[in-house]
Amino acid sequence: MIIPKPVLYETRPGRFVLGRQTALIADPALSEVAAWLRGELGAVTGGELLPGGQGQGAITLGLGDLAPEAYRLTVGAEGARIVAGGPAGAFYGAQTLRQLLPSEAFRKAGIGGTLALPAVHVEDEPRFGYRGCLLDVARHFMTKADVLRFIDLMAMHKLNILHLHLTDDQGWRLEIRRYPRLTEVGAWRRESQTGWNGAMDGRPHGGYYTQDDIREIVAYAARRHVMVVPEIDLPGHTQAAIAAYPELGNLGEPLEVRTTWGVGVNVLNVEEATITFFENVFEEVLDLFPSPFICVGGDECRKDQWRESPSAQARMSELGLRDEDALQSWFIHRFDEFLTARGRRLVGWDEILEGGLAPGAVVASWRGDLGAVAAARAGHDVITCPSTSVYLDYRQAPGEEEPVPFGTVLGLEDIYAFEPLPKELRDDPAGAHVVGSQCAVWTELIDSNRRVDYMAFPRLSAFAETVWSTPERDLGDFRDRLAAHLPRLAAVGVEYRHEDGPLPWQTRPGIPGRPEDPEQWQAKIDAWTSNLRPAP
Repeated sequence: MIIPKPVLYETRPGRFVLGRQTALIADPALSEVAAWLRGELGAVTGGELLPGGQGQGAITLGLGDLAPEAYRLTVGAEGARIVAGGPAGAFYGAQTLRQLLPSEAFRKAGIGGTLALPAVHVEDEPRFGYRGCLLDVARHFMTKADVLRFIDLMAMHKLNILHLHLTDDQGWRLEIRRYPRLTEVGAWRRESQTGWNGAMDGRPHGGYYTQDDIREIVAYAARRHVMVVPEIDLPGHTQAAIAAYPELGNLGEPLEVRTTWGVGVNVLNVEEATITFFENVFEEVLDLFPSPFICVGGDECRKDQWRESPSAQARMSELGLRDEDALQSWFIHRFDEFLTARGRRLVGWDEILEGGLAPGAVVASWRGDLGAVAAARAGHDVITCPSTSVYLDYRQAPGEEEPVPFGTVLGLEDIYAFEPLPKELRDDPAGAHVVGSQCAVWTELIDSNRRVDYMAFPRLSAFAETVWSTPERDLGDFRDRLAAHLPRLAAVGVEYRHEDGPLPWQTRPGIPGRPEDPEQWQAKIDAWTSNLRPAP
């Protein structure tokens, strides 16, 4: 009943009784994993899982000749043994061991007494090395505690990349000490649009992470073998930065932090001073995030202001560029060179293919599979994340009962059917450039941690299996295992979407300004979807 499904899972006769006197023995290289497991299990049993070999059996963590993220777990009457290729593998083995416990053990409420682990043998390793989820904290801010909780939920599902979307038109969420107005001004907006219909809620919204907050988040994630990949958007999705420092824009006049959704017209200018500004920003970002991947966005950059800007046109003429797409490519190249010189890799959405791809860039392909195929065949690494397959802000069922019925319907079965490797690359050596995949929790329409729960789960559980487990899919088998997994989610407080639809508190009736005619409402949704995030 494990999610994601292991490569091999065998049940055996007997069980191992875990109690107050159970020992936890670990190779010194796995001491951090042992500390995590001790914290999870000790709180349940009421014991300390002390090191040593005395007492009622032992849980043993050891190293073996396996891939770094691979593990073997064997449970028998005398104990449980995890052998792994490295700390990450041992951690994933520990997560699997935890899922063998009764769901109430996930509450860590001091059950006391004994718990029984069924006798099993598990052999497991991930299909892809990059198994991610994007969390958008720019549109609606999430507290540090909420982010840490989300990391724990990712780790439970053996996801290892948190793509943290930190900046956009509607908010700048990261303290940059050299440029304090980015958070003094850019982290706050006076109100927010409700849905996509233009009605405003009249409520100020904002927040940001201090650099100490980020260091805590990054360290917390690392102990759970989750890498935090920051996204600092440019040259589009930058109105919050321009509101803080108007000289970064093209108009020479003040702007406010954007209060509406969709693609804005305000983009960075292409002056050297602006490039230097963001190089200084990235110097601080690199100090905070050890990730080899740094995302610069590069998506949905409207070129209207560049077409009308004498300065931008002069820059194009000076560089001999044919059009504004080539100008954006030049802009992205500058940051690719900057990051490469510092030992990092630029990640950008698939729009960075337009006008020529930066040499060392990794492409996050969200507009179907065409960008993934083109980039992989050109020798570039690819992260697949097609909007119509893995965007968890999209509605989960047709009909009016969904809290905000936006976008393509992506039910649990649709997410589970997702194949990270595009069919055009399955028999192509270029398919090796698909390093993995990520789902996305965009938060324009998700304004609370409870709604993150509702939109993400259990669909994130299904996605995790698509990137960890073998390509074969058995929806019936998954649903059987999910039935055992949902009580675990409930035990840790996840307010997931139930199969029969939203619970009463999860609905939001009477969205202000919503058209009464369902066809008119659907037309608005379809128009936004096709224009802003084109389907493949």
